[in-house]
Amino acid sequence: MTAPEPVAAIPLLEVRNLTIAYRQGSGWSRAVDDVSFTVKAGEVFGLVGESGCGKSTVSLQLLGFRHLSTRVEQGAVLFKGENLSVLARPELDRLRGDRIAFVPQNPTTALNPGIRIGSQIAETMLAHGRVGNRQAADIVIADILGLVGLPSGAAFLRRYPHQLSGGQQQRVCIAMALACEPDLLVLDEPTTGLDVTTQEQIVALLADLRRRIGIAMLYVTHDLALLSQIADRIGVMYAGRMVEVAPTAEIFQHPRHPYTQGLIASIPTIAGQAALQARPLRGLLRRGELPAGCPFAPRCDHALDRCFSDRQELQSLDAERAIACWRWPEIAPLPADTASPVPAAAESTTMPVLTLRGVDIVYGHAAHRFHAVRDVSFDVAEGEVFALVGESGSGKSTIAKAVSGLVAPESGNISLRGAQLEADVRDRTIEQRRLIQYIFQNPDASLNPRARIGDTVGRPLIHFFRTAGKAARDAARAALGDVRLDESYATRFPDQLSGGERQRVAIARALAAQPALLLCDEILSALDVSVQASILTLLRQLKAEHGIAMLFISHDLAVVRALADRVCVLYGGEIMEMGPREHVFAPPYHPYTYTLLQAVPVPLQPPGPPQANAVVEPRRGGDGCVYAGRCAWQIGAICETTRPPWREGGDGLGLRCHLSIDELQARAAEGASS
Repeated sequence: MTAPEPVAAIPLLEVRNLTIAYRQGSGWSRAVDDVSFTVKAGEVFGLVGESGCGKSTVSLQLLGFRHLSTRVEQGAVLFKGENLSVLARPELDRLRGDRIAFVPQNPTTALNPGIRIGSQIAETMLAHGRVGNRQAADIVIADILGLVGLPSGAAFLRRYPHQLSGGQQQRVCIAMALACEPDLLVLDEPTTGLDVTTQEQIVALLADLRRRIGIAMLYVTHDLALLSQIADRIGVMYAGRMVEVAPTAEIFQHPRHPYTQGLIASIPTIAGQAALQARPLRGLLRRGELPAGCPFAPRCDHALDRCFSDRQELQSLDAERAIACWRWPEIAPLPADTASPVPAAAESTTMPVLTLRGVDIVYGHAAHRFHAVRDVSFDVAEGEVFALVGESGSGKSTIAKAVSGLVAPESGNISLRGAQLEADVRDRTIEQRRLIQYIFQNPDASLNPRARIGDTVGRPLIHFFRTAGKAARDAARAALGDVRLDESYATRFPDQLSGGERQRVAIARALAAQPALLLCDEILSALDVSVQASILTLLRQLKAEHGIAMLFISHDLAVVRALADRVCVLYGGEIMEMGPREHVFAPPYHPYTYTLLQAVPVPLQPPGPPQANAVVEPRRGGDGCVYAGRCAWQIGAICETTRPPWREGGDGLGLRCHLSIDELQARAAEGASS
């Protein structure tokens, strides 16, 4: 790899008055409207905004990707002075992957499942003539894999993508992007869907790469806290327009545009021992109802009549800051405390709606058995939000699938309101199936793209209640009203809705069955921060209005802190810690809980160095602690040979560790003071 070069006076990349439209029916709809920004050599520029704001459309233009249904109506993308917007395909192919590289959001779909890892990385270098043959490529690949913290041995290079964890797959994508030593790395939501510790490692890796090789980056994301750890400057987009550009510290400490202030106020955070509850922006982005003036005017608390009619251009305040709001000098700065404390969880004395006792779940057979879940027991009370947290592969979704009857436990039992559930959903009564409803992570995949929203929400009514005709339509509209969508949505199709609206529809469909328990499987992970805040508010309202219990699965501890009554921390399929929210998020911590909390991104706090022990696999099925080998508080061989005892910490808190409660309290105090 080459040594870092000094930041040049002339921008490495310049996006100049870019306007892009998508074909919609017989006309064209603008997705990006007069967007301009620059990226210097060695600089990290962050692009943020809600889903549908145009940030991914802009990022793809940096590689010259133009879909047949799009057109560039105005502007240019200049890379080292060369206009990418007018280059022919052969010239673009010369740049893509070589001088400009791309890291996608989903490595599982980006990597070819039928090609081994080593061959996929070598392919890029061979295509651009960076090496003459595969043997020469393997020498470079070993260096690149070391750079991204992956093993470089022949055994690893022969693996297929499905044999890697999500974090390893994303590191392979980054290795492929770095293979030709590009000048610019375009990253489109590279950590969305990854658990908090893997996300921390990827961001630390990117920051480390930047320090070592001086690569410039355009980082597209909706995770503002994470972006603050790596970006030099941030551009905020709304409805296709750039509304504010400023250095990262200024964006977080002194946001000026009302939309930027709303985004900052929507971030769920963990601050010291106090949890903060996210405050959502008012309303939703509706592309078809934008005024001629400021696109944010319908949701802005400061809008005047002029804001709806007069277009507001991006104006420079100084050399590094620009804003598209003519009222910004009159708008009060964001208060330091932008949120209210989360109310304490209410205790329930009723019979649990869900009970798990000694549940073991094993995949595979004979020598290929994989212990996915081991000895899991917990209750979920009526009206309670019970959160399962942990990294990818910890067993969270497997437990939810077992509760829903999609996966059969090898041992143990699961009960609904005191009645034992059959392992296979097909053997359960229709009433039991109605009372447990699953809400999936991705509404794009779980909603029928050919069915109108009213029909989708109405299907549970037909199936469970034999309701039809006008009664079914009225009930479906009532369910949409529960999730704060008006009756006009009933006639729309999923592709006419935003990501947040589609997730509301998925929730409405589940509510239509009048369930006792919602299984919420990472339902917020792919949503931008403002939409996430509105869904969080909705879930709290549904809990208060309907008394529905929720098994809430998430890797986002800040979201869990804002919603859950009790929290269960899983690692390697086993429960590490469990108890009321306020006690799990306060000392004493299980060592793994402490690691998760330390990995939560804090605005403007730089990421630490990549940690080698973050990729250690759990010790499943053995006699020792499943977390041994990775635990920073490990006390010796006993952790590897003897299963830790379950310790009661008082007030409903319990954890599994060889360290005593007092010793864990002391370790947490040491960590806080260091």
